[in-house]
Amino acid sequence: MRKSKPKKRILLPDPKFNDVLVTRFVNDLMVDGKKSIAFRIFYDAIDIVDEKMAKKEEKPALENITPQVEVKSRRVGGATFQVPMEINPMRKRAISVKNMILFSRKRSGRNMAEKLAAEIMAAYKEEGAAFKKKE
Repeated sequence: MRKSKPKKRILLPDPKFNDVLVTRFVNDLMVDGKKSIAFRIFYDAIDIVDEKMAKKEEKPALENITPQVEVKSRRVGGATFQVPMEINPMRKRAISVKNMILFSRKRSGRNMAEKLAAEIMAAYKEEGAAFKKKE
């Protein structure tokens, strides 16, 4: 490669949970630069999940929809093959967050917070569209 790799941007943690992953999730959730609305949607969804689910064990729903391998095209001779390859941990997290948001937007529901909460609960129970996409 001729160019050097671009340096990673440092994200500030969110104000409520003090977690960088929440900030990354909200940045992907945000539409048209409306960050405060995206934070409100996320926090409302977390409140809905806390109300509806009893805390049995602390296992994040995001881990259930995180893919382990992905297929990439490799050209050998004249043929193109789909070869499964291990994914970088940063890309794993990005794919799982984007799938969670994509499939929660496609869900039916009253508002985005409810749809996101429903998708989080479905991922926790290892069901739902985002989990099927991982499989």
